[in-house]
Amino acid sequence: MFGILISLLSGALMSIQGVFNTQVTKSTGVWTANAFIQFSAMVVCLAAWLFKERLSFTKLWLVEPKYMLLGGVIGAFITYTVIKGMELLGPARSVMLIVVSQVLVAYLIELFGLFGVDKQPFSWRKMIGMAVAVAGIILFKI
Repeated sequence: MFGILISLLSGALMSIQGVFNTQVTKSTGVWTANAFIQFSAMVVCLAAWLFKERLSFTKLWLVEPKYMLLGGVIGAFITYTVIKGMELLGPARSVMLIVVSQVLVAYLIELFGLFGVDKQPFSWRKMIGMAVAVAGIILFKI
């Protein structure tokens, strides 16, 4: 149950953050806003690390494969694409496309066992669910 609640909270926070970030770009530029967003996230993470975790940063060099350390780089482009998507399509349309894309890519990662994720068998139910989600976007009149 906690996993469901935390995932719902995550989705809500992503939508709110996207709106906030898009508004910030109206007074700055998209990369200025992105830099501030990533910097402020780093400050929060360092504070949480200081009070909660305190594991050595040298453990990062133990991560294998090394390309797994690119999450922050990907995060910068996620922030950019969310800002631009919301700016061009509005929050509701943009988030609908983002969520469907997330589900599709996550399913493909599971289906093919990419990036060290356990491979899952093909499921017609999941494919039908994706089709329903895509139909929902079409009904929303993208």
